[in-house]
Amino acid sequence: MKASELKIAVLGCGNIGSAIAFGLVKSGKFSHTDIYCTKRKKDSLTKFSEKGFKTTSDNKEAVKNSDIIIIAVTPQQLNELADEIKKEIDSEKHKIFSIVSGASIKQIKNLFGNDIPVVRVMPNTAIAIQESMTCISGNEKESIELAVNIFDTVGKTVVISEELMVPATALCACGIAFFMRAIRAASQGGIEIGFHAEDALFMAAQTAKGAAAILLQEGSHPEREVDKVTTPQGCTISGLNQMEHSGFSSSLIKGIVTSAEKAATLYSNKE
Repeated sequence: MKASELKIAVLGCGNIGSAIAFGLVKSGKFSHTDIYCTKRKKDSLTKFSEKGFKTTSDNKEAVKNSDIIIIAVTPQQLNELADEIKKEIDSEKHKIFSIVSGASIKQIKNLFGNDIPVVRVMPNTAIAIQESMTCISGNEKESIELAVNIFDTVGKTVVISEELMVPATALCACGIAFFMRAIRAASQGGIEIGFHAEDALFMAAQTAKGAAAILLQEGSHPEREVDKVTTPQGCTISGLNQMEHSGFSSSLIKGIVTSAEKAATLYSNKE
């Protein structure tokens, strides 16, 4: 069966779950009626039902009527969810794609059964506009290929070893927030030097988009591109040096490392 012919349940349509659901439909490969969206509170599902998604606060109902089970709850909610739906999980029918930070494939199989195909998937919220960087890890080739086929429709994917999934959470999932903060800071600098707020934000965001596009399209190294815009005694190198004196690079590096350390404990401390 083709990926686009499968029924998908997104269990826990919070920020990332919502982004996944909307992104899959926006890709044109899936329809609203192919996707079940669940949340505990029925009234918070209105925006999904109005768009044509199948909605329910009953996770068991969603599982029964789906092939791919995307678990997008928080680490604190995983055990409770497993207790609720594990009797409905069928190893002959279902594949579990887990978005849960810090929960290993072994831990998830311990909750649902060792015969259940499990793939760990770590997208980011840019999935809503088909620009996610999604990291995928698993032990079963068929399930990994299916995950890649699905998530390639909503951005770029990379298959990595499971031991790198926690670092991937920090670099890619948390990374959205880090780059947002950098763009916000650049726009604030733009305001201080004379631009209106909305103009400064637009200019900063488009500049960041252009910088990323150069690296992705040209396969260039960041420092090579930096060299192209830094001239002796110029304004660019003056600004860069001031940022480095204030710890710009080291702060970003430390932030990513700290997030990775935190991500490693999010589920492992749970009983």
